[in-house]
Amino acid sequence: MRTPTPPPHPKQPAAEAPTPLPEAVVDTASAKKAGAPRRGPLLAALLAAGLLVLCVMSAGIGAYHIPAGDVLASVAHRAGLGGHRLDRVAESVLWDVRLPRVVLALLVGASLGCAGALMQGVFGNPLAEPGVIGISSGAAVGAVGSIALGLTFAGNWTVTVCAFAAGLVTVFVVYGLSRSGSRTEVVTLVLTGIAVNAFAGAAIGLFVFYADNAQLTQITFWQLGSLAQATWPKVLAVLPCAAAGLLVAPFFSRRLDLLALGERPARHLGVDVERMRMTLILVVALLTAAAVAVAGIVSFVGLVVPHLLRMAAGPGHRFLVPGSALGGALVLVAADLGARTLASPAELPLGVLTALVGSPFFFWLLRRTRGRQGGWA
Repeated sequence: MRTPTPPPHPKQPAAEAPTPLPEAVVDTASAKKAGAPRRGPLLAALLAAGLLVLCVMSAGIGAYHIPAGDVLASVAHRAGLGGHRLDRVAESVLWDVRLPRVVLALLVGASLGCAGALMQGVFGNPLAEPGVIGISSGAAVGAVGSIALGLTFAGNWTVTVCAFAAGLVTVFVVYGLSRSGSRTEVVTLVLTGIAVNAFAGAAIGLFVFYADNAQLTQITFWQLGSLAQATWPKVLAVLPCAAAGLLVAPFFSRRLDLLALGERPARHLGVDVERMRMTLILVVALLTAAAVAVAGIVSFVGLVVPHLLRMAAGPGHRFLVPGSALGGALVLVAADLGARTLASPAELPLGVLTALVGSPFFFWLLRRTRGRQGGWA
């Protein structure tokens, strides 16, 4: 005889199907099982060592070759750690031309890499990057507009201030348009970035139409991206913005890890999600504006570097945020070295070179993400 199934007790609701864990949590668990977090310090040490080697190489390689030993000796001599002084020409080439360019590449690359890691953590979206969602283009509009209009209200800081203000406005426009029902829509975020990039391109075209020949030369610099005009005053102009952003960003690593669990769990764990988002958006605008102000539009560094490090060491932001800064600096120093040596004596535009390498990676990333999620719609 078949026994009837008793109805559920009214005070004991039927068990619900378990809620699937967010992808970031699954990735974190998989990474821990694979021992990925333990690879973080080793990877950071390798990045730092590679960056040091590349900096010495970049300072020595060029039309006037300076051996690596002489580069280190000159730096040690200036720092009061021994070494020796080079001849007059070598000292001038090293300290007036090469080293400002290397330091500027370090600052710009670190800013873009760190900004990319923050954007992806804040929006929980692997496709988020200052260039993809239009922040770089918006900042470039501010910089190009200040050049075309001949603005000088802040002296040498005018271009940086205009780039920062335009980048900040762009960030808030994109963020506001991609929000719906207290959540950020991923597809709307990317589509808004496409629209902002198109509008920024049109605005830059308008400024180009009214600019004179001298201004056209400067505007071309912004559009192609380059570090050819690097000087110590430009390094000092971008240093405060980059340093402030790079120092603040690591303090949000733990809260970004909690945000990866989802907005509601993060709130329950004590994270003020909206305040954190607003603060980090300001940090991203600061880093991006500083980079764009001195180097023009250099795309894909903030997209490629965090992804490579996430695949190598897991999604934990305690390593990912500073690691992306290190990786971004490494990539940009290498790209700048390639830009000025691959077609020597001519120089390739830096932004063109990073786009040529980064675009195929972005296509691969789109297909990989689409394959995992089963499509966008």
